[in-house]
Amino acid sequence: MKRVAAILAALGAFALPASAIAQSYQCRLPERISLPRITADGPVRVVPITGYTAALSWSPEFCKDREMQPRHAVQCSGSNGRFGLVMHGLWPQGRGAWPQWCPARRSITPAEARRNMCMMPSARLVARQWAKHGACMTRRPETYFRISRIFWNALAKPDFDRLSRQDGLTAGAIRSALAEVNNGLEPQHVGVKLNRRGWLQEIRICLDRRFRPTDCDRQRLGARDRTQAKIWRGL
Repeated sequence: MKRVAAILAALGAFALPASAIAQSYQCRLPERISLPRITADGPVRVVPITGYTAALSWSPEFCKDREMQPRHAVQCSGSNGRFGLVMHGLWPQGRGAWPQWCPARRSITPAEARRNMCMMPSARLVARQWAKHGACMTRRPETYFRISRIFWNALAKPDFDRLSRQDGLTAGAIRSALAEVNNGLEPQHVGVKLNRRGWLQEIRICLDRRFRPTDCDRQRLGARDRTQAKIWRGL
């Protein structure tokens, strides 16, 4: 409880007033979900945590050519609403390497997974994030996802639809848009990942051990400020 209270204190003043929050996408929770079996794709790595990365995926870009795939139906078919930014995951960072696939005594339940699917609209993604990252941070999946929701709810989302129509859009402009609507967030705290064709794929917010924004290293920073960028609106 003390850990969650500290995170609340760190993020409580993060967002500006609600009028600045402009992510006008919708979500309808699926009535039932089933959780797939998750297999580790790398070695167990237990190292001290030095900070965190909050990775936010741009759903319209992710869903290109995935609308008809059953495994992505919740996020991409339109049956459960339309998504803009979604939480890819909250990832612990280490010095020189990051912790992953730590032994977990508890598994996530379908009820807990469903609770988070407006933030993270894929049962497979929810289960994988707990198994690969969350188990290195906390003992209980409920705590990991509560921390993730605290961050998600504290973060204001700019109007990406309007931003996508900006002439000469750059990665730097995307960074600035996030910083402008969030107290304490500066452009250098925001990583921007573009795909090979220059479309926005993911945003990464760099956090220190106390969940306060911090400068991103070169790898997490991604595209340089002057790099031309495009944002797919899903139309």
